[in-house]
Amino acid sequence: MAHIAIIGAGVGGVPAAYELRKKLGKEHHVTLIGATPYFEFTPSNPWVAVGWRSVEKTRVELRAPIESKGIAWRTGTVSAIDAPANTLTIDGEEKLAYDYLVITTGPKLAFEEVPGMGPNGGFSQSICTQAHSLTAWDAYQKFIENPGPIVVGAAAGASCFGPAYEFAMIVDADLRKRKIRDRVPMTYVTSEPYIGHMGLGGVGDSQGLMEAELRQRHIKWITNAKVASIAADEMLVSECDADGKPKKEHKLPFRYAMILPAFKGVDAVAGVPELCNPRGFVLIDEHQRSKRYPNIFSAGVCVAIPPVEVTPVATGAPKTGYMIESMVSAICENIAADINGQPATARGTWNAICIADFGDTGAAFVALPQIPPRNVTWAKQGKWVHLAKIAFEKYFLRKIRTGSIAPVYEKYVLKALGIASLKEVHK
Repeated sequence: MAHIAIIGAGVGGVPAAYELRKKLGKEHHVTLIGATPYFEFTPSNPWVAVGWRSVEKTRVELRAPIESKGIAWRTGTVSAIDAPANTLTIDGEEKLAYDYLVITTGPKLAFEEVPGMGPNGGFSQSICTQAHSLTAWDAYQKFIENPGPIVVGAAAGASCFGPAYEFAMIVDADLRKRKIRDRVPMTYVTSEPYIGHMGLGGVGDSQGLMEAELRQRHIKWITNAKVASIAADEMLVSECDADGKPKKEHKLPFRYAMILPAFKGVDAVAGVPELCNPRGFVLIDEHQRSKRYPNIFSAGVCVAIPPVEVTPVATGAPKTGYMIESMVSAICENIAADINGQPATARGTWNAICIADFGDTGAAFVALPQIPPRNVTWAKQGKWVHLAKIAFEKYFLRKIRTGSIAPVYEKYVLKALGIASLKEVHK
């Protein structure tokens, strides 16, 4: 009998729990540990931040669906991992032993790396969590009563650029609906070397596509940018040259700002000797297994993936939903194989399939593989992408409620893009 513990009940952890329960015999136990009682559909956060969604519509209380599948559910925070002893500490007190550990915690948000950044004691908003998005919505409601300049973007070291683009476009669409867009100068600030880089080195002509979208919406931009500090009504931004050296300083006034931070590994994971890189991300082999501890696996934002290329200002590689889904499937296959005394052979495909909502239109990208050089780069845009993401939100949450989660991206997103399968993309 084996006990598999999963830390983190998000886009990686919940599917991992469902898939492991399905693959393993009843004599084996699966425990899922989440910091909150809910699964939160993170891609909906930009909508929550402008009041287009309520959190009740974008989350699922997990205890009932998880336990209905024969999975043990724990609400709590893992405060320590004793990897040699195969033991977790939950909320500083409770001990939980495991035979296999799956780490899908997501990131720690490094707001402290930029003075004045972040919603907790800082002067900028975040859409990284539902709680942050609710705070952003509160600030946005005050803003629309007295509109002025807006700054949106991503800090140096950030790896998740898609939500920043989405938020800028969604805010633009919302302000036009409210007929106050003419009173709101907007600037997009990013550590990317060019618009549309997205931490991926671009996908097809994503630079041309995204620049045209920003121009159409009268959103100015600053690339190769380091956000140096954020005060109550002004952001100091250093624009760098091709060597990463400052070439121009910008003082950007604002009445509303949303800046995505760089990520780190969460403390409990980062504190395990020889498990992580210096930023606290889990070092894994091609089978999603820790390079130091063979019974620890990891998937999602918390794994260590090198940047796709060196950029003048630091950028990281994003871990997209389809990529995470493939990581999770590989982990489940490999744990099942190990339990049966067989070698690990499964590998994640690490392809990128993204749908980005722009409020009244959208863009879809396919990169095979996600990290270049690629066999396929594909991009399309249109109102249908906006509608596809709305439908995908409902589809994904329904799958979470019913426990039939994997695989969703190839079955739904590719269908929404008018593609029957990845084989068709290759054609």
